[in-house]
Amino acid sequence: MRNFRLDDESGHQEALFSWAAYRTGLMPELQYMYHVPNGGKRDKATAAVLKRQGVKAGVPDIMLPAARAGYHGLYIELKAGENTTTKKQKEWLEYLRQQGYYTAVCYGWQPAAQLIEQYLLHSDELTKEQETVTMR
Repeated sequence: MRNFRLDDESGHQEALFSWAAYRTGLMPELQYMYHVPNGGKRDKATAAVLKRQGVKAGVPDIMLPAARAGYHGLYIELKAGENTTTKKQKEWLEYLRQQGYYTAVCYGWQPAAQLIEQYLLHSDELTKEQETVTMR
């Protein structure tokens, strides 16, 4: 893997998808994992266009559409440093959890990679908690 700036979420996101590309041989489902580009800094005109096109605040960063252990798929909100989830992000994660998805907030790409590997390869070890899992 190449070096990534890990001082913000975008660097962690790049590192995670680089890891996923490397691990696709072991976990072919990773080729279907994708990022939902709802965040980021944009000018007002671009933000207005994206909103009309369906961009919604709070949608989790990463989706892995692979069913495991009774879950329809995995949604991850990726955080870096001391960032915390917003009210909208918490609402989305709770809604998706209620709809049968495994949801998590991961602080950094390594905990996200660990969770993805557990989800795909060791789903019998997943906790059946009633809340979104947080991994650091």
